[in-house]
Amino acid sequence: MSNIRRIGLGTVQFGLPYGISNKIGQPDKNTVHEVLDLARANDISLLDTASAYGFAELLLGQLGTTGFRIVSKYTPPESNISIDEQLHTSLEMMQCESLYGYLSHRPQNLLRHPEQWDALKHLQDEGFVKKIGFSLNEPAELDALLEAGFHPDLIQIPVNYFDRRFIPYFDNLKSINTEIHARSVYLQGLFFLNDFPDRFKPVENVIRQLQQQITRLPAALLNFVLSDARIDQVVIGVQNKNQLQDVISDLDHSEILPELHLTISEDILMPSKWSH
Repeated sequence: MSNIRRIGLGTVQFGLPYGISNKIGQPDKNTVHEVLDLARANDISLLDTASAYGFAELLLGQLGTTGFRIVSKYTPPESNISIDEQLHTSLEMMQCESLYGYLSHRPQNLLRHPEQWDALKHLQDEGFVKKIGFSLNEPAELDALLEAGFHPDLIQIPVNYFDRRFIPYFDNLKSINTEIHARSVYLQGLFFLNDFPDRFKPVENVIRQLQQQITRLPAALLNFVLSDARIDQVVIGVQNKNQLQDVISDLDHSEILPELHLTISEDILMPSKWSH
């Protein structure tokens, strides 16, 4: 599989104002259509979405998902809305009959409610989902889930130039035939910031050096993750077709990132902690 085909397209920015360096806001429907067309034309065939991504699933259904494999995620069942109902709502909105992957968006909930895993397996047995698993934020979640006997077909994890916490798990995951999808390649756009809030001061100098020294920074950051062959798909987000075209054009010509000589805290690595 070529590196282009290992790229997946994230859709959270299609349904929500997303990204710390996002100055554009949500792209309009025509802009998203152009992004999807460009992705298809370049053999990018994976879309990553979730019921929690605003109206992203609805927009995908309106624009059409033919030719794409879709991974979506469910939130812990609340108000008696079961996983089965959540999946079928997503399928209806996206106007498709099945998903490539369906993941727990809050996998810690599986430890308290293992019956949810049975529900996922049932949907898999019925042919609505090809692969089941979870989307993770920190290694402790993965440790607990594996120890409890949840062996995922597919996991999605953050991996980037700063965040290498999950890499030691890759060989074990491959030994149980788990497909690995990496996200947060750009850490919500942190690598592209010009003005740094105080919480990011520990990494400001490193990022500024990258911005000054690496002329094709988005492609270089992506290639850093793609360089690990154990990663099956790398999910990136773009705001418009020009951003995607730049990454595609630069992919085979980007510089190699320098060695990182810095220990970075989870307060920076995990966007969920940025507002705390």
